[in-house]
Amino acid sequence: MWKPLLVAWLVTAAAIAIAAAIVPSVEIDGGVVALLGVALLFGIVNAILGTVLRFLSLPLNLITFGLFALVVNGVLLAATAGLSDNLEVGGFLAAIVAACLISLLSTLMSFVLIRVVEKQQA
Repeated sequence: MWKPLLVAWLVTAAAIAIAAAIVPSVEIDGGVVALLGVALLFGIVNAILGTVLRFLSLPLNLITFGLFALVVNGVLLAATAGLSDNLEVGGFLAAIVAACLISLLSTLMSFVLIRVVEKQQA
């Protein structure tokens, strides 16, 4: 039960680290422990605030064919940066770009990990 949650947490932490390395105005201060804390906080913000924002923005998502979800993801990353002393996001555009990278990278890494586990079990 805890293993998938732990893997998702580590994948999110790795995705945040890569996004912080790629996007110039996104910085993480404090090393690996701070990165894990930011990933945990991002997961909590995404679970609580993300659910509410996605529900409230549903009409805009329908009108924009889902593109407004990028703005919602940027808002969630900016909210995480506001709650954390270890994450700094330079602006709203940087938050949107970093949030898109985090989503893309975490999806790709999760897909690869699932395939690796399936091959080991076969």
